[in-house]
Amino acid sequence: MSLPDEYFELASKVNNWGRWGDDDQRGTLNFITPERIVKAAQLVKQGKAISLSLALSENGPQTGALRGRINPIKTMVAINEPLSADPEGPAMSDDLVVLSPQGATHWDALAHVSRNGLLYNGFEASTINTSGAHKLGIHKTGPIVGRGILLDVARTAGVDRLSGGHALTSDDLDAASTWGGIKPTSGDIVLVRTGHISLLHQGDKDGYIFTSPGLSMKTAEWFHDNEIAAVATDTIALEVYPCEREDLMLPVHMLHLVEMGLTQGQNFDLEALAMDCAQDRTYEFFLEATPEPLVRGLGSMVNAIAIK
Repeated sequence: MSLPDEYFELASKVNNWGRWGDDDQRGTLNFITPERIVKAAQLVKQGKAISLSLALSENGPQTGALRGRINPIKTMVAINEPLSADPEGPAMSDDLVVLSPQGATHWDALAHVSRNGLLYNGFEASTINTSGAHKLGIHKTGPIVGRGILLDVARTAGVDRLSGGHALTSDDLDAASTWGGIKPTSGDIVLVRTGHISLLHQGDKDGYIFTSPGLSMKTAEWFHDNEIAAVATDTIALEVYPCEREDLMLPVHMLHLVEMGLTQGQNFDLEALAMDCAQDRTYEFFLEATPEPLVRGLGSMVNAIAIK
């Protein structure tokens, strides 16, 4: 089944192939210039640091519904093991972790999704093999630091949590920007809060996974026109689920990762940040959100920190 015309019309408007050269593997992260990083660093006024990431533990969001993804499995390889013959000398404890790089708070690599055998910038999907992504791997992302802005669409709408299946539009993003007293600018890293992660905190993993509010296809132009560098949400899919059209699976993933080269993140815990922003009415901050540089990875975990 071919994709509907609606997809191709949007794709033609937001496609960035060749914008930063035929060999580019960073996509919209190119909008984060040294000058913008310097300006973003000036947002630090209080020395307040807020983590936006879920703890890595067996209690993570994975249930087996997403095939192959697991919560971290941690075991020990050494427990108080002597490092010398001296009983009063040093002893070492060490551990081993098996995890899914996209099992908790993470960024997707641009190689994560392909369409019709192609990845962002026209790279062949066949460049992905059993050793991973030889083009557009997460290690090509590099540092993700700069001005972060929180679009609290849930609080803007006057609710604690948007309902599952709520498809966010550009109007929703504009309304949240106005609510927060901020104007999106080129190179921004946008965090969209729906409140949906509260279900995970309440122990309702199935409710968190199987229906979700999220970005609609209609927001792709908003991110393109505002030259947004990266976007993350407090949901497992980033885009609305179930999807907007029965004949189009994960269209926002295709538009972002394949057409635009827009790095996207999921499972960002924005609750503490949202509370802080509501209290001081400051919805912009310096954001350090660099993924672990997993070579040829299709995504990677991140401990994102908003600093005010």
